Amino acid sequence: MLVNRVRYLIATGAVGLALCAACVGSAMAGSFDPPPIADQPSTEHHVGKVIWAELVTPDLAGSERFYAGLFGWTFRDLNSGDRHYAVALLDGEPVAGLVQHLVKASDKRQPFWLTFLAVQDVDAATSAAVGHGGKVVVEPRTYNSRGRQAILTDPQGAVFAVIASYSGDPPDYLAAPGGWIWSSLLAHDADTAAAFYQTVFGYEVFDLENDDGMQHVILSTDNYARASVNTLPADSARRHPHWLNFVRVADAADAATKAVALGGSVLVPPRVDRHGGKLAVIADPAGAPFGVMEWTDADSKEEPK
Repeated sequence: MLVNRVRYLIATGAVGLALCAACVGSAMAGSFDPPPIADQPSTEHHVGKVIWAELVTPDLAGSERFYAGLFGWTFRDLNSGDRHYAVALLDGEPVAGLVQHLVKASDKRQPFWLTFLAVQDVDAATSAAVGHGGKVVVEPRTYNSRGRQAILTDPQGAVFAVIASYSGDPPDYLAAPGGWIWSSLLAHDADTAAAFYQTVFGYEVFDLENDDGMQHVILSTDNYARASVNTLPADSARRHPHWLNFVRVADAADAATKAVALGGSVLVPPRVDRHGGKLAVIADPAGAPFGVMEWTDADSKEEPK
């Protein structure tokens, strides 16, 4: 049977993201040992699940003020030498990382959220990605506290990270307001993008019926929807494929209004999706885009049967 309301998400042409691979590498490289993604380790492993997100921003202090005001996040600063890093906490539990990377005046690339996908073997995942048209931004590396990770791009240029976490993967439960609830890849060709990620992560792939003329593909593992792949609008040939992560909120319109008051901007105004809930896409004051969305108890992220 079909489970209740499998969500699909697509950001409209208002979102145009260009990431600098060199910036990603310089921001994430170095001797800094990032913290584990969970304070309380688990033995769970969910290949293909988005288990972490990391903000690359030129203004760490400003980002902390913005996300604290918007989502109620608190922060644990972990600075080492010239490396400025903070762990964002939701109700005392780690929810994201923030790393400061100064942007040159001549650099037209914008700050962004980096999406981390769980794997059991980072080197094998990296080899599979490269063998099917992906590229390595930061080579696989083991960190004493966090585990092993690498930063890659898919064949269409979207940047993402793979991680084998020493603290295990978060269990499959519905995120509370203020937590990450969904991730969406926007690509020029959704089918070929989905095939790439299926090869690397072993996803099951489901096409969703739609009447908007665009492709909407669900990626799932463990009978659970992990992410969607959506086609960028036809007028977005110059826009760069990218991952977009969504935070659960009680009211998307209120979140958008609050984001603007805190210095952010609305890229996609709050709108009702096919299931009656609202979503919006926002940029923080430094320009990093992310989404907010409502979710009711009737919704499910399990895969279609």
